[in-house]
Amino acid sequence: MTIVSPSLLSADFLHLQQDVEMFDRSNAQWLHYDVMDGNFVPNISFGTKILKQVNSATEKFLDVHIMVANPLQAIDYFDGCGADLITFHYEACQNDEECLQVIEKLKNKGIKAGVSVKPNTPVEVLIPLLDKVDLVLVMTVEPGFGGQKFMPEMMGKCDWLYQYRKDHDLNYIIEVDGGINAQTGKTAVEHHCEALVAGSYCFSNTISFDEAVDTLLAL
Repeated sequence: MTIVSPSLLSADFLHLQQDVEMFDRSNAQWLHYDVMDGNFVPNISFGTKILKQVNSATEKFLDVHIMVANPLQAIDYFDGCGADLITFHYEACQNDEECLQVIEKLKNKGIKAGVSVKPNTPVEVLIPLLDKVDLVLVMTVEPGFGGQKFMPEMMGKCDWLYQYRKDHDLNYIIEVDGGINAQTGKTAVEHHCEALVAGSYCFSNTISFDEAVDTLLAL
């Protein structure tokens, strides 16, 4: 079954508790939580205090995506906040060695490790990391803002990740984020994606949150 991870970035911030409770009652398995520092990406979003409060309102899996300039330092801020998985950006590290240090640090904290690449970054750069991570996030928009249009040309990365995983007997999850709805989600699933991050489609749609989630789950 597809994993659906509604993105809290598209929630109603004036009614955040109600939206988290709505998510918690739904069939969505994960909640996607974007952290942006205004440096690595040109926007600023939630911090760790809100994540801790969100964690107190749900027992579901917290899928945290950090778009920050120094992930090795930043992940220390998440101690005790309830993150089940933290995905950092390959581009935010100086080299593979630093990426491996981030992964090791996350694992030592008991947090699953994910790595993400921007649209212009070839997915093959992740080869030294793929036997260490629990998830690979393929960005299907430029990270930093919600509501962007899905980039179908990114599906080649998903196909490559699937084949590499199969050839090397690995078990990371392939996740996509950006412009996901019923149509683009179907495309992503057809290209071997197992986890779909959906913001606007779930929280800002003409259909209900539950219907949006269940539509994606059925893909």
